[in-house]
Amino acid sequence: MKKSLHDRQTTNDKQRLIPLGVITGAHGVRGQVKLRSFTADPHDITAYGPLRDASGKSYAVTVTGGTKDALIASVDGVTTREGADALRNTELLVPREALPKAGAHEYYHEDLMGLRVTTGDGADYGSITGVHNFGAGDLLEVTRADGTEELLPFTRKTFPRVDPEQGIAVIAPPEPLGDE
Repeated sequence: MKKSLHDRQTTNDKQRLIPLGVITGAHGVRGQVKLRSFTADPHDITAYGPLRDASGKSYAVTVTGGTKDALIASVDGVTTREGADALRNTELLVPREALPKAGAHEYYHEDLMGLRVTTGDGADYGSITGVHNFGAGDLLEVTRADGTEELLPFTRKTFPRVDPEQGIAVIAPPEPLGDE
């Protein structure tokens, strides 16, 4: 079974942790890091409270600048390139409860993960096992009841009803493309 980010929990409090970014490597020789932010406004990565890794270790991060592809940040206690490099691939997480409530027809990717997918008449279709965006909008990876996987556009036409509270997404699957 594929383990996804939504399965992460702290060992102490069992609350769900949501990734807000990842340290991608060192920047310079004074301990700064390159940071890829997953927040809508990349600079908001520090706006939701203390960041921590999957083990629960807390990181005090200060964004100091940016490049075309990443934020540049300092991490308290990290003063050398080697120290910054040691943090490479560290995901920075916050408890789900720290994030603001999503608006109508807005969803955090993590809230979609694991939703049961049914057809309009209630028949089991599968479950959402991934959320991807390759530049042209969100695609939901759905593992069907028979084990096959498919990528479907996350639109209101394809998914007319999504209810994370109920743990369900209703699908109106698009017609398959024929050989023309």
